[in-house]
Amino acid sequence: MDTTYPSALLEKAVQEFSRLPGIGRKTALRLVLHLLRQEVSVADSLSSAISQMRHEVKYCRVCHNISDTEVCPICADHRRDTTTICVVENVQDVMAVENTQQYHGLYHVLGGIISPMDGIGPSDIEVDSLVRRVSEGGISEVILALSSTMEGDTTNFYISRKLEPFDVKLSVIARGISVGDELEYTDEVTLGRAILNRTEMK
Repeated sequence: MDTTYPSALLEKAVQEFSRLPGIGRKTALRLVLHLLRQEVSVADSLSSAISQMRHEVKYCRVCHNISDTEVCPICADHRRDTTTICVVENVQDVMAVENTQQYHGLYHVLGGIISPMDGIGPSDIEVDSLVRRVSEGGISEVILALSSTMEGDTTNFYISRKLEPFDVKLSVIARGISVGDELEYTDEVTLGRAILNRTEMK
């Protein structure tokens, strides 16, 4: 049965909140009612932060990580090991690897993995820009840190074929991570060990 709202404005706000992943209409209503109980400045601050983020956040032109500038702080940090690139599926994975404090090289965010079932092919992810980065020289190792799934393994294989012509070591993170696990949900200790104990891809 549809909920009857006492206000069209309330209903519209609930509809917008319920568009977010994992937020049903009941949770959306709770959030909206919570905002109504706060000072107006709280809602203004929230809407301003969301609007500013959406309009001003960029994707790093080098690695495709989220950034406030054209080149993200990681790519711009001269203390990083610029000879190593860690390839990950998404921005959350960059954050997960960084939280381990076990990796000090650069990243490359694919923006997805190859999944024919979902209609995602090689041209839909950032593989060509990775190949360009490696072809420019100065890279000695590419670490493939993708999820231990069939799609992750398919993407690993595709990338390995694309990087075959270049003199670069190709490695994959150790299988301390269970098959089928998503990288962003792996605990920091396990993920850190998987990075440190990576194995060369044959």
